[in-house]
Amino acid sequence: MKVLVYRKCSTCQKALKWLAAREVVFEEREIVEENPTYEELKEWYEKSGLPLKRFFNTSGNLYKQMNLKDKLKDMSEEEQLRLLATDGMLVKRPVVVAENFVLTGFKEKEWEENIL
Repeated sequence: MKVLVYRKCSTCQKALKWLAAREVVFEEREIVEENPTYEELKEWYEKSGLPLKRFFNTSGNLYKQMNLKDKLKDMSEEEQLRLLATDGMLVKRPVVVAENFVLTGFKEKEWEENIL
C-alpha cells in the first residue's frame, strides 16, 4: 500500500498518526516532490470508482488561484487528469493506493472499512 502525503498538511499528519497507531505497513511518497503522473492518476481514478472531482484539492490555494471551480466543468476527464499531473498541490491528499482500492482525503470511517 502506498500513501501519498504532503508533510506540512495537517490532514496528512493526522492520517500518518492514525496509520502508525494501528501499525499499518505502507510506503510513503511525498506528493510534491514526486508528483503523480498522468498514467498513475488515470489508473487510480478508474480503480477508485470516485468522481474525478474527489482527486482535486478544492481547498488549496492553487486550485483557487487557477479558478478551477469554474473551469473543471468545461474540461474533459483527460484534460483534468493531465492538469492534476502538473502539480502535486492540486491533488487531494492523502491518497491511499492499494491493490483493491484507492482513497482520497482522510475520512476515518472510510479508512477503517478499507485498510483495517
